[in-house]
Amino acid sequence: MNPISVQAPVPTPERSGRPADAVSRAEAGFGNLLEEMVSEVNDQQLAADRAVQQLHAGGSKNLHEAMIAMEQADISMRLLVQMRNKAMEAYQEIMRLQV
Repeated sequence: MNPISVQAPVPTPERSGRPADAVSRAEAGFGNLLEEMVSEVNDQQLAADRAVQQLHAGGSKNLHEAMIAMEQADISMRLLVQMRNKAMEAYQEIMRLQV
């Protein structure tokens, strides 16, 4: 049998001593993440609209690409809505906590 070895503690990241800094960095990161996701979904919606308009105008004869763009936009919108729903549920759960 091998003896159990004691491992050195895992180093923790440097902290500034001010919790407000960590909170503001986390808020900015989460806000940026949401902003990027909404922007990406909007870009996909616009690309799908352009593909459909080109198809209707006769400029593009590729129905498959237009359908793929529409499905991608639909799936990304559904994902964004579900993320919003989960965020709202988490917020409501936090509001129900008794301190």
